[in-house]
Amino acid sequence: MGFVVLHMEKAHGSDSGTTAHIERFIIPKNADPARTHLNRKLIEYPEGVKDRSAAIQRRLEEAGLTRKIGSNQVRAIRINVSATPEDMERIERDGRLDEWCADNLKFFADTFGKENIVAAHLHRDEKTPHMHVTLVPIVKGERKRRKREEQAKKRYRKKPADTVRLCADDLMTRLKLKSYQDSYAAAMAKYGLQRGIDGSEARHVSTQQYYRDLKKLSDGLKTEVADLQQRKETAREELVRAKKEIQTEKLKGAATAAAANIAESVGSLFGSNKVKTLERENADLHREVAAHEETIEALQDKIQTMQADHIRQMLDMQQKHINESAQAETNLKREISRLTVLLNKTLKWFPQIKDMIDIERLCLAVGFNKEQTATLLTGNPIEYSGELYSVEHKRKFMAKDVKAKIFSDGGKFILTIDLRPIGEWFREQFDRLRQGILRPVQPQTKDKGMKL
Repeated sequence: MGFVVLHMEKAHGSDSGTTAHIERFIIPKNADPARTHLNRKLIEYPEGVKDRSAAIQRRLEEAGLTRKIGSNQVRAIRINVSATPEDMERIERDGRLDEWCADNLKFFADTFGKENIVAAHLHRDEKTPHMHVTLVPIVKGERKRRKREEQAKKRYRKKPADTVRLCADDLMTRLKLKSYQDSYAAAMAKYGLQRGIDGSEARHVSTQQYYRDLKKLSDGLKTEVADLQQRKETAREELVRAKKEIQTEKLKGAATAAAANIAESVGSLFGSNKVKTLERENADLHREVAAHEETIEALQDKIQTMQADHIRQMLDMQQKHINESAQAETNLKREISRLTVLLNKTLKWFPQIKDMIDIERLCLAVGFNKEQTATLLTGNPIEYSGELYSVEHKRKFMAKDVKAKIFSDGGKFILTIDLRPIGEWFREQFDRLRQGILRPVQPQTKDKGMKL
């Protein structure tokens, strides 16, 4: 039994960056452009509202707020819902994704008020199908007084209990967030999902945080490469300098040896202690030269090791990316093949599906919306008033209080208006319109009065 995913996050201002991500004005790196067309907008915007940010603003304008909205005040709450990848794949495979979306919308409408849910989008172009729901935190009731105000026992005018306010804090208290998780898990239990571990330290990683972490990792690798290059240059400079020092020390050593020989000859004559001193200094110089040579060799070994590690890391990352891309392509081809086989079987077992698809296209082309079309496809009639478009006549006709219904005649589906095929109904409307245009206008007779 899998787990549900319910994440709620406060948003400030118009939240245009998130709007661009959700509406796919900009395709993110973790999305497959070939699947973006599968994404769906689950809530239609009101007339004149073009995107999610505008929908948030429209709700704030029409809510009847009496207090001015602060510049840094939370205007919306981002809600992200999904489940474990395997369970979302199972729900999608079983053909229950639309049902899952509808149940999610009902849950949030019942919990926060349908008028406060201003946007909902289904994303299927990322690794796991998920929904983005936008909630405007409009609440009713008296604002909570601050603790210091209660201690001072100041008198404040008590506002009516039905005062409309914008307050995300009222909706996102610790106890309420816990209750949302419990009630949401109960609503999703029908899909074989359950609540996560209560009190778990696991945290949702937002899209913005994901890209920040990715950029941080990339910048870190660039910094590390630059540091390796710098250390390589430093080691090379030290190597050149050490070689020069060795040449200098060798010259000094030769001069010292010559001086020691002279001192020894002189010491043998004068019995001086300077000979032993020069010998000690000469030995010290030899040890220092040997130490420099060891340091140079160590630096060279370190440079080679660092270069090899860096090359190995880059090759590992490239190979990992190649493997992941190949696996993703294999999975996509496998899924396309499976869906093709399933589609062929479906068309073979249920030949009426093609006719149903054709009649669905006709309903939408005529002017019925998705909900009305879905009702008609179940065989139930609908009452309709509005305009209907005729492809044959290339114009719209006004329909007032008509009844639309789909009938099946020998396996063929027929869309009717007031029990007449829609083509026949359109021709009748066109004939009426043409007769109205061609009917001559009767001239009005003037009353000239009675002649005496």
